[in-house]
Amino acid sequence: MASIDSEEKKLKKKLEELEKEYNENLFEEPEKSLSEPPEVSSYEEPEISSYEEPVIPKKLPAEIFKKPKFVKKPLEIEKDIIKQGNNKRFQMKASLENNGLSGKINPAEIKNIAEKINILRKEISKILVGQEEIVDGLIRGLLCNSHVLVEGVPGIAKTLAIRALAAASGCSVKRIQFTVDMLPTDIIGVTTYTPEKGFEIIKGPIFANFLIADEINRAPPKTQSALIEGMQEKQVTIGRESFSLPNPFFVMATENPIENAGVYPLPEAQIDRFLFKLIMGYPESEEEKKIMDTNMTIKRFEEFDLKPVINPKEILKMQDLVKKVYLDDTIKNYILTIVRKTRSKDFENAQYISYGCSPRASIGLFIASKANALMDGRDYVLPEDVRKIAFEVLRHRLILSYKASIQKISPDLIVKEILDSVGIE
Repeated sequence: MASIDSEEKKLKKKLEELEKEYNENLFEEPEKSLSEPPEVSSYEEPEISSYEEPVIPKKLPAEIFKKPKFVKKPLEIEKDIIKQGNNKRFQMKASLENNGLSGKINPAEIKNIAEKINILRKEISKILVGQEEIVDGLIRGLLCNSHVLVEGVPGIAKTLAIRALAAASGCSVKRIQFTVDMLPTDIIGVTTYTPEKGFEIIKGPIFANFLIADEINRAPPKTQSALIEGMQEKQVTIGRESFSLPNPFFVMATENPIENAGVYPLPEAQIDRFLFKLIMGYPESEEEKKIMDTNMTIKRFEEFDLKPVINPKEILKMQDLVKKVYLDDTIKNYILTIVRKTRSKDFENAQYISYGCSPRASIGLFIASKANALMDGRDYVLPEDVRKIAFEVLRHRLILSYKASIQKISPDLIVKEILDSVGIE
């Protein structure tokens, strides 16, 4: 399918042709000319003996009085382009359904998942006010069997959101408060020796379904890197032995972006292993009123009585269904175009990119768009699924230059520019 940009160029070109055609065929006072003979610039005497009256046709050719075609205004042209884009969306949807490419998942299963996710959202909302996009991002990361990094200023309930999801998911939960003096063994565990028992392994807090890594940027890189093997391989090595982590295994980390004392930047190798980076902002005015009523500073977390509405077995089943969601080659090409544009640097603000996104970004868009489609009750991916999760997947994988920070160019601005310049073909 041609991109919306190309369709707009075709419409503009058509408009120019119509204006040109109208100017060439413009005829003044056409009604008067019906009863008068056409004017002749010069008259030459015919070389005949007798003069004959010129024959005036009763009706002049209709082409002379051709009226210009209706020309649409720019706003109407824009509406047409949007309409054509929507038509392409519906054509893709109909094509997937008619060709049997959807329907790989039982509709009853899709409906069941949608209901469970809504119940999960409602349970979390008992303690967390607003922040629906953050909650959806955390659930989406869980469905993708991956990890999520949440960034935001202090006091906006980053840790609370993660704790609420963990409590409502019915999984084992461990929390690590990262500090400057933390060691890798404080996370993964250690081999100890006692005279009575001999050598034994004491497992660290990483051995849980949900690991809350609070203020992860407070620990030095050596400690942060202790998570890399667990996040990618779902196993850790203690001494000479490797141990598998529980399944599912989900790391939800928080990061404080405004402090510069006692904090360290996350290693690129580690931050790339977070599928999403979610930016948590301030609540709306009405939401903040409700926050004052719930007030976590005077109530304990347990008082809200969050109940597990799903369990590890159901989570594993959802993760398996996400893989079965159909993704067409057209969408794959769309994803590749977006990611490769971060490397080709052929757009306005591309000069601020030091390094483009790795293939892990393509994989992230691939699986995250499937999860988003399933959450919306579909077993096939549409372009809007890719656009919706693009910022969460790409913003922490774009490495910008020092000039970007000086000019206040954010990764989100770069991603938006790329999405605006790339169409579905």
